[in-house]
Amino acid sequence: MLTRRVPLTDPTAAAVLAEYFAMRRAAWPVERGTWDVAPPVPSAFVPPRGAFLLAEVGGDPIGCGGVRMLDPERAEVKHLYLRAEQRGRGWGRALLAALEAEAVSLGAVTVVLDTNDTLPAAQSLYRSAGYREVERYNENPNATHWFAKTL
Repeated sequence: MLTRRVPLTDPTAAAVLAEYFAMRRAAWPVERGTWDVAPPVPSAFVPPRGAFLLAEVGGDPIGCGGVRMLDPERAEVKHLYLRAEQRGRGWGRALLAALEAEAVSLGAVTVVLDTNDTLPAAQSLYRSAGYREVERYNENPNATHWFAKTL
C-alpha cells in the first residue's frame, strides 16, 4: 500500500471520502437518529494546516484519511477509512502511521481522534497503536470515545 497527499477536491479522494460517509450513515443505529457530519473544509487539510492522504494498491484507491492541526502542537486524525475488502491486511495501521508522520511534519507532538462504539475494530486499532482514551475534547455529536497519543 502506498499513500499520497491529495487535496480534498481531488475527484478520487472526494469519491472515496463520499464512500466513507455513506458507509457510516448506513451503519448508524436507527435508534440514535441520523448520523450526520458537516463536510470537511478542504483548506483544513492542506499544509500547513493539515493533509489528506489517499491510500492505493496498484494505483487503485483503497481508502483515505486526513489530519488537521487543532493548535500549534496538536493534530487530529479524521476520516480514516479502508474499503471493506481491504481490511485485515495491516493497511489501516499503515495508513494511521502515515497520518501520524504527516502530523509530525506539521509540527504536532500529540495527535487526537474521536470514534464511536459502532466501530470496535477502529477502537482496537487505535489502542494497539498506542492511543489512550481521554476526556471529550470536541463537540462531535456522533463520537462516544476520544483518544490521544504522544508522537
